[in-house]
Amino acid sequence: MSIKVYTDGSAKGNPGPGGYGIVLLSDEGHRKEVAKGYRKTTNNRMELLSVIVALEMLNARPMDVVVFSDSKYVVDAVEKKWVFNWEKKYFDKKKNVDLWKRFLVVYRQHNVKFIWVKGHANNVENERCDKLAVAAAEAKQHHDIDRGYESQSQNPTLL
Repeated sequence: MSIKVYTDGSAKGNPGPGGYGIVLLSDEGHRKEVAKGYRKTTNNRMELLSVIVALEMLNARPMDVVVFSDSKYVVDAVEKKWVFNWEKKYFDKKKNVDLWKRFLVVYRQHNVKFIWVKGHANNVENERCDKLAVAAAEAKQHHDIDRGYESQSQNPTLL
């Protein structure tokens, strides 16, 4: 079975309240939408976290997964193999190390291909993810704490 995953992240202010949106589509026609908000984070963290959460949701391993994202930060880091070089250098002077490490664990459990899609270009599923992410970021309640970001901001040497 293969899965198509659409993801998006949002932050109102950078940093500021943020959220992610995910749409998972299976070959059998199943659809699942997920969104979550955080009280203080960055857009890049939400873009990356949306991919991580989507991959972590997949029960069978390994699965063939195509991830559609409008984040050059995420897509290029993987498709151009940057993240693997960062890992070899222990993520020296890189941001979002906690999320990149978490990403690599779940990424290696699947056969994942990334496709960059232009944001706000009438891609129905990407637009849906954007709406989910923005709504999660703007929600007045149920905001979680992005512990990775907030602990980094308290200790800038971790950035």
